[in-house]
Amino acid sequence: MTQTDLIIIGAGPGGYRAAEYAAKQGLKVVIFEGAEVGGTCLNVGCIPTKTYVHSASFAEARERLGQVVPQLRQGVEGILSNPNITLIRGKAQFVDAQTVGSVGGDSVTAKNIIIATGSETKMIPVQGLDDPRLVDSTGLLSLETLPNRLCIIGAGVIGMEFASAFQRFGSEVTVIEFLKECLPALDSDIAKRLRKTLEKKGITFKMKTAVQNLSAIDADIILMATGRKPRTKGLNLEALGVTLAPNGAISVDENYQIEDCKSSNSKCYAIGDVNGKQMLAHAAEMQAIRAVNHILGKTDNIRFDIMPAAIFTIPEAACVGASEDMLKEQGVPYECRKAFYRANGKALAMNESEGLLKLFSEPDSGKILGCHVFGAHSADLAQEASVLMCLGATIEQLRDMVHIHPTLSELLFAAAET
Repeated sequence: MTQTDLIIIGAGPGGYRAAEYAAKQGLKVVIFEGAEVGGTCLNVGCIPTKTYVHSASFAEARERLGQVVPQLRQGVEGILSNPNITLIRGKAQFVDAQTVGSVGGDSVTAKNIIIATGSETKMIPVQGLDDPRLVDSTGLLSLETLPNRLCIIGAGVIGMEFASAFQRFGSEVTVIEFLKECLPALDSDIAKRLRKTLEKKGITFKMKTAVQNLSAIDADIILMATGRKPRTKGLNLEALGVTLAPNGAISVDENYQIEDCKSSNSKCYAIGDVNGKQMLAHAAEMQAIRAVNHILGKTDNIRFDIMPAAIFTIPEAACVGASEDMLKEQGVPYECRKAFYRANGKALAMNESEGLLKLFSEPDSGKILGCHVFGAHSADLAQEASVLMCLGATIEQLRDMVHIHPTLSELLFAAAET
């Protein structure tokens, strides 16, 4: 049996980032991965979908996918080749609170363990789940021919990104959503404007519609895009003494230490999608830093309450902080400032005049509370707003910050001046 300083289960964004950071701090790390390194994000998630979004045709997307993913996967392999990191290729399971083994392989023991097993597709309970036309995002990315008619169940991030990409490729796309609006985490005004823009491009949306039987859907391919659930099957968490939350997630504290394991002699953590808190690749990476810092006894100032996110449709949408809907619901006083792409010189020069930015702030202090936007390069604008919020910046301070002309970032400056 091998002994090490830290065991990590899963080599996705959270896992390999934790391994890289811990190794740089001098810890000996053993990381288990039963599939390809890079996890869902690199292999069948964020990177492939963005490759599709930025390809002009289905054929080009397929070709570029075969180039981009292996190149990035090779980069992760390079990270894990650090002398302080040992990669074990095999599906891991717990033997006890300090011991992890791969199926048919040797066991490893450590006083510090991080679970970073990610998530998997969540299927809604409807009739016809054995329909051969039904695929998840992995299955859709595996298609070798473009479907003439694609039906997407779910208007969340995954559904909207694929809808945007496949409509451009030439598929007839229909999106079915149970809720009254797409992208519930996004400001409803922004979400509605984005949906209307995609409708003009030819995508059909059926909102407030429940699917009961897949056989009633007239399409060549049906994509189930109704969210994801934590991946814990096969880990033998019983040996760790972990009871899963109702949503299947592992419950953790502010340091991502597993609540059920605090009384044991080992320190066990769960980061990324498996804890169900913020199911984003960049959230997993920062949670990895926090968990390793806790192991090392270090403190940090990572603001997990300020988590930017983006939807890579065309045009993009992005957000950070509270939406207007959330502020109203919570009874929080706020001021809303708007800036339109059609009044921005760079947007017009780019032929990207469709878009809106909303900036929310406290009425008295001017402290920025949130920014929701759709339009070209929305992710970059939300990222700037995120930086300002992390620093506690105010609208007045934003007004005093010089912005390059002509740039889309002037939209933030314009909103502050309204």
